Amino acid sequence: MTRRQFVQSSVAVSTADTARGATRVIGANDRLRVGMIGCGGNANSHMRALLQLREQDNVEMVAVCDIYQKRLDAAVELTGGRPYHDYRKVLDQTDVDYVVISVPDHWHAPITLDAADAGKHIYCEKPLTRTIEEGKKVVKKIKETGVKMQVGVQGMSDESYETAQRYIKNGALGKVVLSQIDYSRNHLDDFWTRPFDDDVQPGGNLDWDTFLGSAKKRPFDPDRFFAWRRYWDYSGGIATDLFVHRLTRIIKACDLKTPLRVVATGGKHFFSESPAEIPDTFNVMLEYPGGMTVLLVSSQASGAPVRHMIRGHKATLEFNREGFVIEPEREYMSETSGVVYHKTGGEDMRLHHNNLHEAIRKNVALKCDVELGFNATMACLMAVESYRHREYLAWDERKQKIVKA
Repeated sequence: MTRRQFVQSSVAVSTADTARGATRVIGANDRLRVGMIGCGGNANSHMRALLQLREQDNVEMVAVCDIYQKRLDAAVELTGGRPYHDYRKVLDQTDVDYVVISVPDHWHAPITLDAADAGKHIYCEKPLTRTIEEGKKVVKKIKETGVKMQVGVQGMSDESYETAQRYIKNGALGKVVLSQIDYSRNHLDDFWTRPFDDDVQPGGNLDWDTFLGSAKKRPFDPDRFFAWRRYWDYSGGIATDLFVHRLTRIIKACDLKTPLRVVATGGKHFFSESPAEIPDTFNVMLEYPGGMTVLLVSSQASGAPVRHMIRGHKATLEFNREGFVIEPEREYMSETSGVVYHKTGGEDMRLHHNNLHEAIRKNVALKCDVELGFNATMACLMAVESYRHREYLAWDERKQKIVKA
């Protein structure tokens, strides 16, 4: 090979690599083409939301992917998208602009990293990742590639929280000292179960080995497949599936980053005979720089709600279905005004997708970008570690790791 041939060959290879990782420039009138990775229950909500946005947002689902053939067939029928069993094949498609990742938590990081390398914009369900180390890699990768990534905490498309942040920054509450928020349910029998599908055939219409991925190798267990949130191999349970929704709101409203210290308690106090590994009762206290404490409360055996509020020295802000209310403390009634705020957004998957579409087309700010997604996820994962090890934990900012408090 001559030097000229070598240079030409090198340029060709470089161009091919760049093309796969390049993000298509999308104009305001261009159609956005979506690949759906994962076609289970939550993914169906995404697919239906995108179908409703088809005309309004000029969006089309062109590819669907799942390791369970029955779900894949149903997704093809619903969307008309081309079917794939391997998500990497979806990432290879030049007509896919962004992917929706709606799979078990332990697959979030591998697919997100590959999607970013492929130049695809991303909507990934919460939590951001299964581990903090994975989360750090994802944040780095998204910054390096410049793709848009929306984390699926759709409650952030309710603008109440960014509005509350402005009031808090302007001193409406005085010094913030404590916030409290919950996510509780009341299950009658075993908790967080899913009906088994008798049609499933591991090794036949289900690729069980791919489902397990990097998790411990185990024989097929229908409960682990259909109710994977109940097992530590694939999920952080209440913390990463429920609390992440609530904590993200508080982090946004109070402009928080990473906690100083975390402690979590709980257990299987009611569903004691359940095969689930995760607790049915889970409570967390997070201490943030500046002296603010966040209290998270959850039970799966009692649905009574806790008031969602941020307590300040001068006033308290309470979120409600309409938006939020700020009520002055008695001692500051004469100098602090009350506020009643009526929201215009909401916890709506369509709004969250629309925001990503606007970010891709017009570079508008994402409602739940990768950094906000990381800050909420890592705090929830710290809580899981505190509970599982029965330890009071801290975050070492310099080393970027969990240590004993």
